[in-house]
Amino acid sequence: MQFNPMGSGVLKKLLGGLLLLPLMALAQPQVAASIKPVHSLVSGVMQGVGEPLLLVSGGASPHDYSLKPSEARAINQAHVVFWIGPELESFLLRPLDNAKNQVRAVALLDAPGMKLLPLREGGAWEPHSHGRDGHDRGQAADGDDDHGRARVADRDAHVWLDPVNAMAMVHQIVAVLGEVDAAHRADYQRNGAALIERLDQLNRQLATELAPVREQPYLVFHDAYHYFEQRYDLNAIGSVVVSAERRPGAKRVMEIQARIRDLQARCVFSEPQFQPALVETIIAGGPVRRGVLDPLGAELPPGPDAYFQLLQGLATSLRVCLSGA
Repeated sequence: MQFNPMGSGVLKKLLGGLLLLPLMALAQPQVAASIKPVHSLVSGVMQGVGEPLLLVSGGASPHDYSLKPSEARAINQAHVVFWIGPELESFLLRPLDNAKNQVRAVALLDAPGMKLLPLREGGAWEPHSHGRDGHDRGQAADGDDDHGRARVADRDAHVWLDPVNAMAMVHQIVAVLGEVDAAHRADYQRNGAALIERLDQLNRQLATELAPVREQPYLVFHDAYHYFEQRYDLNAIGSVVVSAERRPGAKRVMEIQARIRDLQARCVFSEPQFQPALVETIIAGGPVRRGVLDPLGAELPPGPDAYFQLLQGLATSLRVCLSGA
């Protein structure tokens, strides 16, 4: 007996349903993100539609990263690449320039509404007063342009460590994805709204958690946390290294040890991206404690929750070390 597929009611229903679906709804845009915090925010916006590719994974540092051939090919095949900007991921400059005719590169450092801070120099920062009305909260002194972005000549690129900046990044991610994939624009807008609400809750929670230790002085490994410090009015007094790429000499180590003694620093923080032996040398024989801060989420699984786990991890490490708990 000959089988007639159109005689099957189930098959007719399935085929009919497929024919009603728009062609674009069956596809998903090819999206890449540079570092894990950016990838997490893009993943949150794309939930239910697709998954972006993470370029810098694990404990690698974007300051000196080298693209694998497979990653370079993925960039060439992407519709959109989200990154912070050339100040952070300089390794992406040439690949993105080579692919500029077919790939849309979105530097989130330039997203509307971002509040930018200038780079600090020298690795030693003066203690500041707390509880100021009109605290700059990440705003630069140069003023804002028409899009609400602070004009800063030498910009600190670690913008994701302020959840309010992350909200501006989400707005930009939603807008760009809605343009390149109009079929899923409503999904991106819905996910983005939920993500911004969650970021607002995170910001409030961290402010409460860090308030008891904001007077306590501490040093970080390198100057990656300016935005986090400004947002929560913390008392960082300097960094172990002036540049993440250069190890300090003996004179610099002695200067750091003197600063720890003079300002009675409670903690010195290392990072998983760099060897901790230097921090151990600096604090040897003193009462200062050692903690770990991770600005990139080296050990976190990538995905929509990584950003929230990253900032909560920073807050917990600071609170535990500075309080002596």
